[in-house]
Amino acid sequence: MQEQQTKLQETALEILAQMRKVIVGKDETLMWVLAAILAKGHLLLEDIPGVGKTTMAVAFSKVLDLSYNRVQFTPDVLPSDVTGYSVLDSATGQMRYQPGAVLCNLFLADELNRATSRTQSALLEAMEEGQVTVDGVTHIIPQPFVVIATQNPTGAAGTQMLPDSQMDRFAVRLSLGYPAAKEELTMVMNRQKSNPLKELTPLVTKEQLGRMQEEVASTYIGEAVVQYAVDLIHLTRKLDCIQQGASPRATLMLVSMAKALAQLRGRDYVIPQDVQDAFPQTVAHRLILSPQAEGRGITAQQILSNIIQQVKAPVIG
Repeated sequence: MQEQQTKLQETALEILAQMRKVIVGKDETLMWVLAAILAKGHLLLEDIPGVGKTTMAVAFSKVLDLSYNRVQFTPDVLPSDVTGYSVLDSATGQMRYQPGAVLCNLFLADELNRATSRTQSALLEAMEEGQVTVDGVTHIIPQPFVVIATQNPTGAAGTQMLPDSQMDRFAVRLSLGYPAAKEELTMVMNRQKSNPLKELTPLVTKEQLGRMQEEVASTYIGEAVVQYAVDLIHLTRKLDCIQQGASPRATLMLVSMAKALAQLRGRDYVIPQDVQDAFPQTVAHRLILSPQAEGRGITAQQILSNIIQQVKAPVIG
């Protein structure tokens, strides 16, 4: 088991090294993206336009050898553009399914919060169950499958908040942010002769990535550490400063993300530190704070940091 674990960590480091050729100075963000993919989770990137969100998604699709589709969401994008639709085949007289953009391995939902609620909801079944249903017929999405959605900050022109049901289906919410001046210089210089994105080659096959995901899923986590994760989540449902706490889906994803972190750190078992590190990333975007907390400028990250301080971590031998 240790040999396999070392191989997974080795491969992950190679993947991240390739990604750093395209996305400069965002090592921690890249690590969280890879952790979410290994945990079979979906990602929400919230940032201003132009900082590299789309570039990062394309780069991961190349390095991981994933089929890739992108939809630029606007108010006139229809649910059928995402899920597909049925058309009459004149040759057979039968209805034929025309696949939608979501039937791929990596689906980039660009500026998702500019779409109508009806179109946004077309993604829910795909994200949760890995399938879409059109005219009563279910179509399975190829595996591995990951949605990387981007959204402009709330309040930007033409945007609306994503519903709670949509937010709860994302494993993590990340932000790239502006690069430091030195990193931006490196980025510009790297593109003077060619685009590094075009030079990326696959490091793993889809089948190998699937096996890596299964290895992450089988990572050992003791009952005491699971109880610790549950206790952290439950406290989000009891505090007055939180109007809506984290769901059981969040608990499952917290455990999955902790497993992915353990594997990326070279272990085939989860320790409390993995849960602590995954907790804010996995839970913050799922919370709805009370009006009083928002009025006082309290953030979800601050509340979750306090929760970690309040809940005693188990001691494992």
